[in-house]
Amino acid sequence: MPKYNYESGKLSRSHLLHYLDSAFSAAGSASWFLLGKDIEDMSVELNPDISSVKNVLDETSVEDNGYEPSLDLDTFYANPGDALYEKLKDIMMNRKTGDACKTKILEVMVDKTTGAYDAWTEDVIVKPQSYGGPQGGVNIPFNITFAGNRTQGSVTFADTVPSFTAASDSDT
Repeated sequence: MPKYNYESGKLSRSHLLHYLDSAFSAAGSASWFLLGKDIEDMSVELNPDISSVKNVLDETSVEDNGYEPSLDLDTFYANPGDALYEKLKDIMMNRKTGDACKTKILEVMVDKTTGAYDAWTEDVIVKPQSYGGPQGGVNIPFNITFAGNRTQGSVTFADTVPSFTAASDSDT
């Protein structure tokens, strides 16, 4: 179970929460689906894009082109009761592309003793990589590619449901 408060010491992995908007809707309120069930290891890969060139004068120039973040979920068991399952099934079985695969991610860092907690939303593309798997359950591993429009803000929780509020320009 995720921890919705921080006490002291190092952060538990459950203090970094990732949600996907299972509604996959560009407009309207988000329906946040918590990622992590059945997953033992989940990290956002930042994939920094840095290039360096050494010229004939032995001078090195470095160009920082930013990041190309992604998140790979190697385990997602098909569960017809989960809101995210219906959308993943539609994308994979109908071979959807483009905007049909676009939604938002919500990242929350629970590193304070009380909310509101620091949070970020960003557009993402969700692409199932395969489906099936071994005995034990139908697995739908999928990748999340961050697609820009990152917004910093804060989250409060009502029970376990997050509510995101974007920061004003003066807050960031």
